[in-house]
Amino acid sequence: MNSNFLQETVADRVADALLRHQVEYLFAQSLPSAVVLAAEARGIRQISYRQENMGGAMADGYARISGKVGVVAAQNGPAATLLVPPLAEAMKASVPVIALVQEVERDQADRNAFQELDHIALFQSCTKWVRRVQIEDRIEDYIDAAFTAATAGRPGPVALLLPADLLRSKVRAGLSSRNATLGHYPLDRPRPADTLIDQAADWIAAANHPVVLAGGGVHGAGASQELARLQEIVSLPVCTTNMGKGTVDEHHPLSLGVLGSLTGPTSLGRHTVSFLTNADLIILIGTRTNQNGTDNWSQIPKTARVIHIDIDPSEIGRNFEALRLAGDARESLIALNAALGRRDLGQRRAERPDLEHRIARCWQQFETARAQRYGSDQSPVRPERVMRELQPWLNDDLTVVADASYSSMWVTGQLRAVSCGTRFITPRGLAGLGWGLPLAIGAKLARPDVPVVALVGDGGFAHSWAELETMVRLNIPVTVIVLNNGILGFQRDAETVKFGRYTTACHFAPVDHAQIAAACGCKSARVSDPAELADLIRRGIEAEGPYLIEVMTDPDAHPPLSLFAKMDQAA
Repeated sequence: MNSNFLQETVADRVADALLRHQVEYLFAQSLPSAVVLAAEARGIRQISYRQENMGGAMADGYARISGKVGVVAAQNGPAATLLVPPLAEAMKASVPVIALVQEVERDQADRNAFQELDHIALFQSCTKWVRRVQIEDRIEDYIDAAFTAATAGRPGPVALLLPADLLRSKVRAGLSSRNATLGHYPLDRPRPADTLIDQAADWIAAANHPVVLAGGGVHGAGASQELARLQEIVSLPVCTTNMGKGTVDEHHPLSLGVLGSLTGPTSLGRHTVSFLTNADLIILIGTRTNQNGTDNWSQIPKTARVIHIDIDPSEIGRNFEALRLAGDARESLIALNAALGRRDLGQRRAERPDLEHRIARCWQQFETARAQRYGSDQSPVRPERVMRELQPWLNDDLTVVADASYSSMWVTGQLRAVSCGTRFITPRGLAGLGWGLPLAIGAKLARPDVPVVALVGDGGFAHSWAELETMVRLNIPVTVIVLNNGILGFQRDAETVKFGRYTTACHFAPVDHAQIAAACGCKSARVSDPAELADLIRRGIEAEGPYLIEVMTDPDAHPPLSLFAKMDQAA
């Protein structure tokens, strides 16, 4: 053997680097095979998905809950193209995911090799960073660069392209090895200058009606405890976006719940939105001020001052001019809380009892408005009743994952967070249907000791049926609740509001999802009597393996969104 080489391949070095960055799971369908084999030999567990779209979402769910980077791998060509949707979700939702994508061999490039594709062009719009490795001796440099890009600044997805022959190539001996661990995020925690922190503290102390709007960036930065301190120090009412749900305890007397588009007639937001629209100062924390989070950008009054804390400087001022506090949410809040501790907040404390009373009245009005549906014994089942039966389990540290569309809205609008830092996962980056189940699989792998419930509609669940087999094969105990109303609910209702009629694609043929689960070896039950829900949910959460509960739900039920307000008022 040539003394200049070790019998160690590039794939071995990739696996060693993954281990160094504390990667536990590789979401992969056995390709790139050289990397998977090397990773498994080192104790990294392969989570073999059935489709790359789902595998990318699993890596996303794992990253959101673990605070670590999710790593997904795929073959070149058609498999790689299926990674685009989950990477785009991770890009919008600020979730660090690394995609390791096999490429054709280097001497086959630009020759129309089998499944050859321009992966750099493919991934440029849905990742922060994409590179192709060409030189064996630089593999660790590129792996570390990928982890740095994914976790530094605003977290997000990256793609590293690995030619198949390069992975089999040997690596020279005597190369200096890297030692850093870069697999957790946020990698860096910068904070604004003291002058800006002091200016923000002065604005807050002087405000008459300040309100916080917290987004998913608070979860990403692990800043919930500091947000809770801000809420207490300044007696601040706090509302959240959908992705920000759980950043504050919604039983806290100054919590306004989720706003955004959830302002229809039977919503909490119908009563609490006035706190935001009448504010003279709004403190935005970790939110991209997107359309759904601000109900078409209508809830931030033009007369209000705005302070915006965000790790991404380009998001500050995008939609609302603001005092720029560019930095990590946790470190920024630590500094801001310290500065506020030096201000006279006596007036805020004096006004707190009245503020708490007004907020409590909002919650009471909400409970009264939803009571009939929340406790309904009707069949088909009202989705609100399903939420009522799930609510007590939040006291047991339950993680609730929802699919896009109505599933997300039922979770964010009907469940109530019991502590700051409670986790609800909703795919609100791009809000693609079908991601609820794979996100839940990733979340369960991130914290195996915590129960996970995935709430999905029958429309979205059809995108991910095949991953039932993945859960059974790998024994991943997620409880899946399928709300089967036989329709694409949002599509039907939105088309009805906009056009007065809806397309024929909104209705499905009858499908027995419990039987599909049983065919995969997954325990399941079908229920149309709400009196059976509590026992089935308990059985599912306490099961040692995956469990599916199909709930036959009211096809006329929809969450109280602002889009449907006029329709609901007329009903």
